[in-house]
Amino acid sequence: MPPSASPEAVVRDYYDALRDNEPLAPYFLADESTVKFGISESLFGGDDVAAALAEQRETTAEWHVQSRNLVVTERNGFATVADEVTMAWTDVTTGERHRFDSRWSGTLVEVSDDDSSASDWQFVTMHVSAPHEL
Repeated sequence: MPPSASPEAVVRDYYDALRDNEPLAPYFLADESTVKFGISESLFGGDDVAAALAEQRETTAEWHVQSRNLVVTERNGFATVADEVTMAWTDVTTGERHRFDSRWSGTLVEVSDDDSSASDWQFVTMHVSAPHEL
């Protein structure tokens, strides 16, 4: 993943990587404080997030990700993200197709590379949920 100039660019790159079945762990800070909530999972710590994303990459295909309302606010080395996303994928083990209208939110932090003065943004939290009518 090349350094991105903005947190919004990182989010859009993440969506592209998901569609293209590329590794997603580099988008998350490798730290014990990193948390990712998915539609059916809760992951605590960078190692658990990376392992789950690697398994997801191996067991899913044909991703569709459509952002409908991306809002990104950047402040002093961190950024908040919210979006409404239609997503769909195929489970390669069963052939079953899944589709959700989902809500995404998260926080990214700016990470500097001291050797090259490049900076990048990585998720420290991500929450993906699927709304249900009450």
